[in-house]
Amino acid sequence: MSRKKLILSTGNLNKVKEIKYILKDLPIDVLSKDDLGLKDLRIVENGKTLEENAIKKASILAERVESMVVMADDSGLFVDYLNGAPGIHSARYSGDNSNDRDNNLKLLKELKGVPIEKREAYFRTVIALVGTNGEITTLTGECKGAIGFEPRGDKGFGYDPLFIVEGYDKTFAELGEEVKNKISHRAKALEKLKNEISKILEDEDNENICSK
Repeated sequence: MSRKKLILSTGNLNKVKEIKYILKDLPIDVLSKDDLGLKDLRIVENGKTLEENAIKKASILAERVESMVVMADDSGLFVDYLNGAPGIHSARYSGDNSNDRDNNLKLLKELKGVPIEKREAYFRTVIALVGTNGEITTLTGECKGAIGFEPRGDKGFGYDPLFIVEGYDKTFAELGEEVKNKISHRAKALEKLKNEISKILEDEDNENICSK
């Protein structure tokens, strides 16, 4: 029996690597849309919430593949002092063609002069999972912390060099992959995803047994 495939609606290599690591114990092959030759599939993330964007990305990709479980996620950094910004615009905070450095510099500029006690923030991830029957499930994960005054560490991506994790005196970029993949917002959502995929695989196995 061939292994089931989980298709990720992303071309972000860092994100793909992170997800593959966390799901490595599951009997399922994790592939990105690029692996299926869908690198040019562009999806406009114009939803008003992380949930809307995640569902849209997963649903559109699911229409292009058959008999495969599809997953998409949308994540955002929410800073209390900035009324939740950058939020759903985290990836494009400083413009449509912005990169991680641009976004970090803008965030530091917006928080210039703000004391640490007012720099509270949290990361939130929403995962949308589309099963082979088209059923959509959403899962969430959050991680609290604060925004530092300067980038620290070189092991992360996105806002990792600025995000000081609650309970630690280090940024995600200082903690590194091994720790981050246990405590991050995405890790928490993916732990829920592991349980959901396990249920899907178990249900399909039961169906196969009953059909014999």
